[in-house]
Amino acid sequence: MVNTRTGSGSGSGAANNGGDPMLAQILAQQTQLINLLVQQAQNQQANNQNQNPPPPPQNKLADFLRVRPPTFSSTTNPVEAGDWLHAVEKKLDLIQCTEQEKVSFASHQLHGPAAEWWDHFRQGRAEGEPITWQEFTAAFKKTHIPTGVVALKKREFRALNQGSRSVTEYLHDFNRLARYAPEDVRTDEERQEKFLEGLNDELSYALMSTDFRDFQQLVDKAIRQEDKYNRMEQKKRRAAQFKAQQGSNQRPRLVTGPQAPLYPQGGSSSVIRPQRQFYNNNTGNRGNDNRNMVARPVATLAQNQPVRKEQGSKPGVCFNCGDPGHYADKCPKPRRVKNAPAPNNSNAPAPKARVNHVAAAEAQNAPDVVLGTFPVNSIPASVLFDSGATHSFLSKSFASNHGMEVISLGRPLLVNTLGNQVFSTQYCPSATIEIEEVPFPSSLILLESKDLDVILGMDWLSRHRGVIDCANRKVTLTSSNGETVSFFVSSPKYRGVILNQVALQEIPIVQDYPDVFPEDLPGMPPKRDIEFQIDLVPGTNPIHKRPYRMAANELAEVKRQVDDLLQKGYIRPSTSPWGAPVIFVEKKDHTPRMCVDYRALNEVTIKNKYPLPRIDDLFDQLEGATVFSKIDLRSGYHQLRIREEDIPKTAFTTRYGLFECTVMSFGLTNAPAFFMNLMNKVFMEYLDKFVVVFIDDILIYSKTKEEHEEHLRLALEKLREHQLYAKFSKCEFWLSEVKFLGHVISSGGVAVDPSNVESVLSWKQPKTVSEIRSFLGLVGYYRRPMTRLLQKEVKYKWTEGCEQSFQELEKRLVTAPVLILPDSRKGFQVYCDASRLGLGCVLMQEGKVVAYASRQLRPHENNYPTHDLELAAVVHALKIWRHYLFGDRTEMYTDHKSLKYIFTQPNLNMRQRRWLELIKDYDMEIHYHPGKANVVADALSRKSYCNMSEGRHLPWELCQEFEKLNLDIVSKGFVATLEAQPTLFDQVREAQVNDPDIQEIKKNMRRGKVIGYVEDEQGTVWLGERICVPDNKELKDTIMKEAHETLYSIHPGSTKMYQDLKQQFWWASMRREIAEYVALCDVCQRVKAEHQKPAGLLQPLKIPEWKWEEIGMDFITGLPRTSAGHDSIWVVVDRLTKVAHFIPVKTTYTGNKLVELYMARVVCLHGVPKKIVSDRGSQFTSKFWQKLQVEMGTRLNFSTAYHPQTDGQTERVNQILEDMCGPPFL
Repeated sequence: MVNTRTGSGSGSGAANNGGDPMLAQILAQQTQLINLLVQQAQNQQANNQNQNPPPPPQNKLADFLRVRPPTFSSTTNPVEAGDWLHAVEKKLDLIQCTEQEKVSFASHQLHGPAAEWWDHFRQGRAEGEPITWQEFTAAFKKTHIPTGVVALKKREFRALNQGSRSVTEYLHDFNRLARYAPEDVRTDEERQEKFLEGLNDELSYALMSTDFRDFQQLVDKAIRQEDKYNRMEQKKRRAAQFKAQQGSNQRPRLVTGPQAPLYPQGGSSSVIRPQRQFYNNNTGNRGNDNRNMVARPVATLAQNQPVRKEQGSKPGVCFNCGDPGHYADKCPKPRRVKNAPAPNNSNAPAPKARVNHVAAAEAQNAPDVVLGTFPVNSIPASVLFDSGATHSFLSKSFASNHGMEVISLGRPLLVNTLGNQVFSTQYCPSATIEIEEVPFPSSLILLESKDLDVILGMDWLSRHRGVIDCANRKVTLTSSNGETVSFFVSSPKYRGVILNQVALQEIPIVQDYPDVFPEDLPGMPPKRDIEFQIDLVPGTNPIHKRPYRMAANELAEVKRQVDDLLQKGYIRPSTSPWGAPVIFVEKKDHTPRMCVDYRALNEVTIKNKYPLPRIDDLFDQLEGATVFSKIDLRSGYHQLRIREEDIPKTAFTTRYGLFECTVMSFGLTNAPAFFMNLMNKVFMEYLDKFVVVFIDDILIYSKTKEEHEEHLRLALEKLREHQLYAKFSKCEFWLSEVKFLGHVISSGGVAVDPSNVESVLSWKQPKTVSEIRSFLGLVGYYRRPMTRLLQKEVKYKWTEGCEQSFQELEKRLVTAPVLILPDSRKGFQVYCDASRLGLGCVLMQEGKVVAYASRQLRPHENNYPTHDLELAAVVHALKIWRHYLFGDRTEMYTDHKSLKYIFTQPNLNMRQRRWLELIKDYDMEIHYHPGKANVVADALSRKSYCNMSEGRHLPWELCQEFEKLNLDIVSKGFVATLEAQPTLFDQVREAQVNDPDIQEIKKNMRRGKVIGYVEDEQGTVWLGERICVPDNKELKDTIMKEAHETLYSIHPGSTKMYQDLKQQFWWASMRREIAEYVALCDVCQRVKAEHQKPAGLLQPLKIPEWKWEEIGMDFITGLPRTSAGHDSIWVVVDRLTKVAHFIPVKTTYTGNKLVELYMARVVCLHGVPKKIVSDRGSQFTSKFWQKLQVEMGTRLNFSTAYHPQTDGQTERVNQILEDMCGPPFL
């Protein structure tokens, strides 16, 4: 720039000064000098760059802080720690920095406890050793994000689904949780698959048939598809509101253009192609004006049929009769019936069409078709591309279920299917099929189809120049605007999900038996060889009970249901001497069901021992089966008559009279046995071949689909023959996997129903000592528990080892050999428990677990009293394990003793009545089981249902490092401190040096011949966490003396002493030597009482009804004298609450002084007792003491002479007090 300006200036100056040589010379020298300076500056800059890199153009730390990275101190939520690390990592990516700079900048944002952790972490590294970013992140996660939380978030990610959220909200949660399970989304394809699985059904069905370039394309398509569905729903709502406003006065419109009928009125044999876009010559604009358009025939349907002029090609032509001058709504001729075939006045034959496949099962195996799922009018539909079909068709059920517009054809169309001919009389003019987001407007003829929604034939494929590559399942189409669309159709593995709700007429074989699946029972069942009988215990007299009192609305409901049952013939008026009251039971839909309280009748009924089939025997028959159908009978009990002479026994009383049942009723004790007998006789020839029956559940199984057609037909034929009716809504057909009797049955075999073990598998990670006690209360019943975290001096630290053990225990508890297959011949035991957190129960047999179950309390159940809550646990077990317990002897155990008397309790509330109606169907007995013994059900009921992500625990490794540092916090106010440490470990280390056995162990350790021993840095040998004590009698005696005779140990017994010592020490024959040491202790022999079995039967005192009503008294004498002169202790114990008062006294106290102490220390605090139990000491037998108690209304009870066991409670308190005080003084 200087040169340019100088040069121009030189030229100009020379010109202006007339060529002055002096001035020109000066300018030339200046130019040379400037050029020289510029050259020197450039050389100097190049030299500096070669020697030292230039300083950074700006401060990187300042750049990092400029993007406002978050800070971190500490948190109780590990998720926040992970979010902070993720946010900082994103900020660091914005600036270019080295690994060490990343660590420095990130640690700069740590404050408080987090900064202290970082300082400690750096001090543990070697001097000058660099810390990489990977090491920093790994250490940070290990400290602030426990592995248990990662596992919890991983499970949450794997169970993630869209639910009621939008796609955007679902995507946010997906990305947030995906970082906890990177192995699940390693590739973009896996990420797409996981995202697609979590979407709602309507979105996943619409997207699953498309291959996406990347994950973002899938997300964009899902968002657009969701928006399209939302707009479609809004449009439907507006249309419904408009239709409601218009009522029945809506005028039919004249259909033209793309919605013109395929067959105009008058019998034309041609198909009208929907009008495409065209250019209007008058305006030059593109439009859809149909006024001057003439429909062209595109396919001839019948040979030698004259082609007539298309009606409707001119304006003003009637759509009903074809005459000009008026429209269809003003037509004077009779209007054609919409759904009936139009009358044909011509002699021409009906046009014909052909379709090869009307069922998906047939189409999947055909070589010339492709089956996929695409939106039709924004509704997911199964679409078949069939090049063998002449026309395109739409399922009638699909059109009616989704309210699609339907118009009558001018003439019926004869459609040839495989072996059948049917007439089609309607078509849908406004069906839009979306393929790869490209709309294809279509007119589809309505046809009965089993499970295909749309069939696209040659007319549609020709119109869109379709090419089908069946080998690669690829279809290529061209839209009306010239756009080419190619797509691959995915495998039809989702069809079982899409078409799981179908009509009866669409199910193979089942469609031939509509009479087996009526909407309601047709009336009284026929007379059968088997009728329900009620055999009474000999000598039983009729039992009649008064009806329960009911509210007005309940009486109205009784009258309504009685009238209904009378009309059906299920009950009749009665004059029987029997009578049972009526109660109401709430059904699942909250409507009342009238039931009869047959408890009294069931008590005197002889139990029918007809055997129910063994579940394991039933499952043995299913080997090799791959196709299943399940049938559930409709009101099965009402399909069996009661024997005529037993009908009066079923009488029940109401406000409106006495009635008796003519069909089997709920609540009768032998009902399951009789119904099982009926079903066995009906299916006797098919049992163990292809039918399994359990009461009213029927399972049909086959090895192939061909066999299943025959088997299903035979089973339905049997039901039709015996006039047994099923409930279609509860039946399932043509399944590859089915739930039956608490198991999941498939071609792979029989598996345990996940709901049976869900309560164990869903147990959250414990975060407190109380929660781990709850879990160990469960697993400890079957496996030896890990108790380290339960020790009082151990801080709760959830380590990686704890997490592994926790997961392993969950796995072991729900797999063999803990869970067993049940044997119905052996009976069942059910352990139930309830708490304010939930209900828990365990199904057992011969001491082994069959299944677990638990659930959280529902909001209204929190208001239940304890009695009802415990009964709810019993009912919960009966409901979920009905297939096991129904008809078998069941022992029900609960820790609520009053439930034993529920069957004889006269006054029951409505809830208890409803539950008893269910309970009396079972052959069961309720037993009391103490809460301490009922550990498994108790643990299940007390499961924690809160979010465990808030738990934060210090890693075990970090705590061990702190322990090794021996850190102490010394206040500045102290000048010196004194620290007392035991020397036993130092003595053991010194003794190990010269012990030959220890040296031999060290040699074997180096050779790998021994397992479990470790050697620390000081050369000390440990067995696990216990130091090895050499065979040195003096050293072992010192250890045992320290554990037995010090003021802190107070002479424990041999068992407790061994349990204390084995936590830290180990030597051979340790338990035996400790027992010998305690046995030789003189103090223990003189002070401690022997605990032996009593010589005879116990006659305990009755338990008091209220606290401090009955008390026990005794004196402990002969103690060392205190500074106040006291040498005895007066012990006063409340017999109900076990609370004790210890009053120091002197042996020289008079009766007056003792009464003064008694009034001040007992009566003033707790009132005057009703009864005092004591020995026959002189203090208690004195006349003054007895007279005083008589005046106060207290009764004195004395123990038998030389028999202190009478007041055993007070003697036991004395013994504990003597154990604590006696040995140190002795």
